[in-house]
Amino acid sequence: MARTALALDTAGRRWSLIAAAVCLLPLLLQLPMPLPLVIAGAGAIAAGMASRRAAPGWLRTVLALAVFGLVLAQGGMNFGRDTGCALLAGMLAIKPSELRTVRDARSLLGFALFAPFATFLLDQGPLSLVLGLVGAVLVLAALARVSEQESGLPAAGVRHATRIGIVARLIAIGLPLALAAFWLFPRLATPLWGIPDLSTARPGLSDEMSPGDWIDLIADDTPAMRVTFRGAEPSTRGMYWRGPTLTQYDGRTWTASQWLRSLPPATVEHGAPTWDYEIALEPTERNLLVALEMPLAFPDGMRAAHEYTLTSERRLDRVTRWQLRSAPPTRFEADLPDSLRRLALQLPEDFNPRTRALAQRWRAETADDGALVDRALAWIRSDFAYTLDTPLPGRHAVDEFLFDYRAGFCEHFSSAFAVLMREAGIPSRVVTGYTGGTRNRFGNYWIVRRMDAHAWNEVWLEGRGWVRVDPTAAVAPERIYDTLEDRLGADAGGGALPMADLGDWARRAWNDFVLGFDAARQQRMLQRIGFENIDTGGLAALFSLCAALALGWMLWLVARTERERDPLLRAWHRLGHQYARLGLARERHEPAIAWAERVRAARPHEAALVALTHRFVAARYAPSASDATLVRALRAHRPSRETAR
Repeated sequence: MARTALALDTAGRRWSLIAAAVCLLPLLLQLPMPLPLVIAGAGAIAAGMASRRAAPGWLRTVLALAVFGLVLAQGGMNFGRDTGCALLAGMLAIKPSELRTVRDARSLLGFALFAPFATFLLDQGPLSLVLGLVGAVLVLAALARVSEQESGLPAAGVRHATRIGIVARLIAIGLPLALAAFWLFPRLATPLWGIPDLSTARPGLSDEMSPGDWIDLIADDTPAMRVTFRGAEPSTRGMYWRGPTLTQYDGRTWTASQWLRSLPPATVEHGAPTWDYEIALEPTERNLLVALEMPLAFPDGMRAAHEYTLTSERRLDRVTRWQLRSAPPTRFEADLPDSLRRLALQLPEDFNPRTRALAQRWRAETADDGALVDRALAWIRSDFAYTLDTPLPGRHAVDEFLFDYRAGFCEHFSSAFAVLMREAGIPSRVVTGYTGGTRNRFGNYWIVRRMDAHAWNEVWLEGRGWVRVDPTAAVAPERIYDTLEDRLGADAGGGALPMADLGDWARRAWNDFVLGFDAARQQRMLQRIGFENIDTGGLAALFSLCAALALGWMLWLVARTERERDPLLRAWHRLGHQYARLGLARERHEPAIAWAERVRAARPHEAALVALTHRFVAARYAPSASDATLVRALRAHRPSRETAR
């Protein structure tokens, strides 16, 4: 005969819902809006259903299809890491709609444990770890509560703190083995596996740029990299972090030339001073790097193209560090070959006739390239404005920008300036990267955020080579050179920004000591404790030894602390141990009440023990709902401090 499923009591349902919600929280924090709000709303509806009766199958099917459709509408038909994590969050949110029995609770709690692991695929920060750890502890505590219900113990039988304390103790027992695995497990310089690809590319620096594409990036204040200088530092206005250089233009989009990428780096004469610094670059899922203009040397794993676009040998899917040295250029490719000149003058036919006419008129009025560049900058400075509210460009995008709305941001200014210069016969190109940064007051390093992304120009002038020109800075220097603190106002300096600096400083420490712990740092750590040049075999042996010691310690603790399953007997035995330490242990053949009377004879002030023992015997041979009260009474009882007469 089939067994009837045990209905989940109120305490078990409450514990299960809380644990699942906490596990879901860090995953929701990583999803793009409005998915978290919708999923949280669906979870609230499902939890409300669980408090009354099981939702019918058709309603659960509708909820599942609605969540599936929403995720696809948000991320498109790209099935990858983001889509999978969003679907997991949605399914976990509506899972409580069928929470009725103990079996349902175990299913929900087991499913909830996947949420923290999915979070680590999107973010490996300390906040995700803390929230995930709290969620895992609550899930284990909820599972313990469900087991207590199955054993017949009422919800009030065990205190919440006791239940969580038991779980925390189990985690502490396993901690040495986890630390041995983290510090000593052999690491490969090139991992055999990695985090799955993003289903959609992140907005950021790339090999192409179309005016208007960076709107989302400019509003993103998450760090792109952190920079630590050793010695001299450039001024904020001198911090141009050079990224991809874009040379080809089709009337709408600027793209990098792969032919230039294949050529050796151009000749650069550097001036003074020289800056030594380390860049800690956040993951970008691309190979593109940035460096302060102009890099003098490149570390292993980095390559410079002809125009000094830096790339790494492998995709940057984790935090990476690069030691660099740069100095301002005095002459940059002073001799420009004809083939490169033609590439830097290339323009599509039948685009932007008004810009072409203006450039030809200016060229007819002056043969001096430098004077023409200054004239264009003066015009932009006097007649243009900076704004993020721009219309969609038409076919003649540069004409519309220069002669119609005359307002935009760095993508519009750099694109239009390069086209204007090329129409006038001056080789020009667009350079993308970052400008400026914000100093962290706790860590004494610079934070360059994604909102610091910028595009400027380089024009080629006789005798000087490629020269940096920033038309956006001519219009709105405060948008280029001001720090985040400047943009938020002076009042913000005494409020949120110090906390933000403290949080970023903690995140940087996390990156250094956890996410950045690779094979090289593992070797340096072992060298400090006396293991010089240990190979993979020796490292595996050391890890095996430490893991075996940790496992042995865990087994010893578990065997030593094996506990009575029945909480009533456990409390009774604990009480007996206390009197045994006073020389009044119960004999193996001695009935409980006889033992209590013997104790009272020896210690007349222990009358309460006799009453407790009678309750224990009654509960032991006639279990009732009063067991929980007796457990608490047995635990609370302590032998009197008075000595026996």
